[in-house]
Amino acid sequence: MTIAEIQQEILRMKKEQDICILAHAYQGQEILEVADYTGDSYGLSVQASKRDCSGVIMCGVRFMAETCKILSPKKKVWLANPVAGCPMAEQLDLEGLRELKAQYPDYAVVAYINTTSELKTECDVCVTSSSAVEICKKLEQDKILFIPDPNLGHYVAEKLPEKTFAFYKGGCPRHIVVSAKDVEKARATHPDALFLVHPECRQEVVEQADYVGSTTGIMEFAKKSEHKEFIIGTENSIVEHLQFECPDKKFYPVAVQLTCMNMKVTTLMDIYNCLKGQGGEEIFLPENIMEGAGRCIHRMVELGG
Repeated sequence: MTIAEIQQEILRMKKEQDICILAHAYQGQEILEVADYTGDSYGLSVQASKRDCSGVIMCGVRFMAETCKILSPKKKVWLANPVAGCPMAEQLDLEGLRELKAQYPDYAVVAYINTTSELKTECDVCVTSSSAVEICKKLEQDKILFIPDPNLGHYVAEKLPEKTFAFYKGGCPRHIVVSAKDVEKARATHPDALFLVHPECRQEVVEQADYVGSTTGIMEFAKKSEHKEFIIGTENSIVEHLQFECPDKKFYPVAVQLTCMNMKVTTLMDIYNCLKGQGGEEIFLPENIMEGAGRCIHRMVELGG
């Protein structure tokens, strides 16, 4: 079968089975073309909860499928490829979090959405890269333990100097490899381009940006801007997607190594096989996880609304 034939069969089967396909923006273009909704991890889950369908296939990583299940408990939710995980979400376990909380007993625990559902059960609220500043500002507590990404945490802390922050020494293994030298090289090669960056990058990189924002924010800025050239400081799939959406503009990756293989493990055939009942993994979460993580996620929706 050709890619086009597989896509047509997927479109037929999802309609027949009343299935909604969600694709994170870091997926390949061929997957985005069969998705009902494309966006960041939080946006995907919210869309799934609003969608009138019987089931959802998540083309992303495990924590995203878990979040989707928590927000849509009555729907069947599948992770298209069961091995698709997020190294940042998995770098801190429950025991490690409890040790951190013991070190900072009077701190509100704020979890980046890129965490496991189990971890969220012992956090006060979770945030996205686009809502982190707003939500942390609204918290009554003046002391915040931000997990697991210190780069995003430091970005938020700079915006809220009136609050005290503590961090976990984690981070996204892809965004963290980008250096100031990578930015300097990209700017020298493309002197007319604006630099758009995700706050998961190091502070030395973020400081050089013309725009700092979430994946969705970066894409919206580039599409609406009158500027014609952009250096993209997030996962390299965004460069490809923007080139398709804005053929009159030019987009360049800030670094070749900014490619998330955990996202790339999901293929078009994974979706096809999932719809055929021959692949994917249906997500099941214990009641205590659904309740505890749900509290954390719903508070994010409340404060970030």
